[in-house]
Amino acid sequence: MIANGPRSREQILALLSRKDYRPLDKIEIARKLGVSGRARVALRRTLRDLERAGEIARIRKDRYVLPAEADLVTGKLSVHPAGYGFLTLEKPGEPDIFIAAENIGTAMHGDRVVARISPEAPARRIKGRREGRVIRILERLHDTMVGTLQRSRNFYYVVPDDPRFVHDIYVRPVTAVAEDRRWETAATVGDKVVVRLDAWESRHVNPEGEIIEVLGPASAPGVDMLSILRKYHLPTEFPRDVSEQAERIPETIDAQRFAGREDLRNQFIVTIDPDDARDFDDAIHVGKLPNGGWQLGVHIADVAAYVERGGALDREARRRGNSVYLPDRVIPMLPERLSNGVCSLNPGVDRLTHSVFIQFDKRGMAKSARFARSVIRSALRLTYKEAYAILMSPPRDQLGERLHIAWELAALLRRKRFEHGALDLDFPEVKVWVDKQGEPTRLERVENDESHQLIEEFMLAANEAVARELKKRAIPTIYRVHENPDPEKLAEYREFALSFGYKVGDLTHRAQLQRLLAEIRGKPEEQALKVALLKSLKRARYDPQPLGHYGLAKTNYLHFTSPIRRYADLVVHRALGSDGPPGRPVRSPSAPYRADMAEIGSIAQHISTTERNAADAEIDAAQMKKLEFFQRQLASRNPQIFSATVVDVRNYGLMVELPDALLTGLVHVSSLTDDFYLFEPARRQLIGRRSRKRFRVGHELSVFVARVDLFKRQVDFAIAPATEKSKGSRRAKGP
Repeated sequence: MIANGPRSREQILALLSRKDYRPLDKIEIARKLGVSGRARVALRRTLRDLERAGEIARIRKDRYVLPAEADLVTGKLSVHPAGYGFLTLEKPGEPDIFIAAENIGTAMHGDRVVARISPEAPARRIKGRREGRVIRILERLHDTMVGTLQRSRNFYYVVPDDPRFVHDIYVRPVTAVAEDRRWETAATVGDKVVVRLDAWESRHVNPEGEIIEVLGPASAPGVDMLSILRKYHLPTEFPRDVSEQAERIPETIDAQRFAGREDLRNQFIVTIDPDDARDFDDAIHVGKLPNGGWQLGVHIADVAAYVERGGALDREARRRGNSVYLPDRVIPMLPERLSNGVCSLNPGVDRLTHSVFIQFDKRGMAKSARFARSVIRSALRLTYKEAYAILMSPPRDQLGERLHIAWELAALLRRKRFEHGALDLDFPEVKVWVDKQGEPTRLERVENDESHQLIEEFMLAANEAVARELKKRAIPTIYRVHENPDPEKLAEYREFALSFGYKVGDLTHRAQLQRLLAEIRGKPEEQALKVALLKSLKRARYDPQPLGHYGLAKTNYLHFTSPIRRYADLVVHRALGSDGPPGRPVRSPSAPYRADMAEIGSIAQHISTTERNAADAEIDAAQMKKLEFFQRQLASRNPQIFSATVVDVRNYGLMVELPDALLTGLVHVSSLTDDFYLFEPARRQLIGRRSRKRFRVGHELSVFVARVDLFKRQVDFAIAPATEKSKGSRRAKGP
């Protein structure tokens, strides 16, 4: 007999590993292992579990083999809007597999699939990368799709919002009734709807599905963000047991909770956050030492003191993985009573914190670090704009003196970080401001100025100190890792950089990459080249092993400083609190545990996925609101004139970037009506046949919106006439 458990898994894997093994189906495997009767049910369950885990694979006629024996690999599929995809393998360190569009089958973006490696690479294959074909879908990421309802003569269909899904979905009768009876309505053409997909077997036949929710007319206020919520499966409410547990937490802190904590309420501690921030989970204080060095204190909200491991709050936080920030709302990881209340380091109130104290010498070298549970009372809440204004002026009071001392240290740490090989991949951001109806009213460019850099350097220092400490203590935890890039992808990126006329060396040498980044700083093509570089690098993720962080050039790194909005940080807080250093215990009664590596690995994989999903949702939502902003400009009788820079020249027109909106659009060659323009590819420029007028990379233009395609997410611009240009310069330089 065979039992369902480790023993049965070992027996199956041992059988499939034998040199004389030939592919068998489940009945033949049962016979071979001597399994009969009810034990066959357990055997089939174990086979299914092994297949889902990617340890075995099914081939023709449902026969089982070890994946490597049949050139099979398991991984997660990422589909590009152009139709092709890449398979990220589950085995760490393995390069991605290219999947041509015709070899994806019915797999969709995010699905776990089995692919067979192609024995011979066709000519179209990406240089140096293996190619494969999806042969089985192990697990669908989602079984629903958001789209717009349309109708032909004979049937209804839904056009998906996701451009990576190129098939229309046929739907049955359009009357939809929710199971919980909260809504009952009929969908009409033009409505945004949620469709549950039926089983889809052939890519040559359109998928079918059933409308399970009607979101409303696509143009109605709020429907766009609601469609984002459904598309990325983001929760809108907390379960009842979670809300009830949060409500039982007092809004004020009983003095009994201060026992065993270091009292820092007399320290001059401040928070610095964005203008519209509502939760403050990090605070700082910096003091000058007699030897010319500094003492840095980083104080982080002690969320672990309130979120009991395994409780309803913890389970929901783990499921969500992180908070999500959309233009019109925040979807928090924790209920507002914690995130904006008792865990938020608001000024003038007592708050429980977990503190990191680091002493730096006058050269900026960290000489010591210690960690403590503490209680603080923030003296002041500053916005980044307020902090920047203070840093740009001579110090006039205690606050000014403290911030200038802090910037001395931060500037030194930043300079040393880049000297040690960190890559300058900072991007400005654009915040989309919306009104109460969710309509975009303006776009604000947010620079990574000294106030942002000050906080960034201190958070990096705290994260690195905690990572070193936990590694030294050999306590299992979740690290933030960014693995070394694939040399082949860097080679492809090098060709791209060369096309802009830069002299580029071997980019596998970090110094060469740093030199290129320094050279493109402030150039028109900087944004395009940085984005392309990011796509060439591996994506940062969470892992139970300290594999290092390539971009930051740090051997040990993790996330500790944002436990209100990231579950990884909460795990790290618990790990740090599980075993305090000699002479200063930091154990918390709410978190006295050491997680095992299996649990840590499972959490790391899950929150890496939720983080990617949140980032995609945030980018998608911001882009949607930007397009809506420009669509409103298009409808305006007095459209705004925008400053733009030519970042690329093609035979069909000029690719321009609006620096104040961080949006790229096209000035189509057909809109250049003052002459007939010829494309000169060697110099990447358009030249007027009659006037000899030239457009090349780096030219600054004044443009207005000519066309917006919401579905393709594209904006076309036209060059403003001289009269409009001057009028625009008086009115505004940007959005």
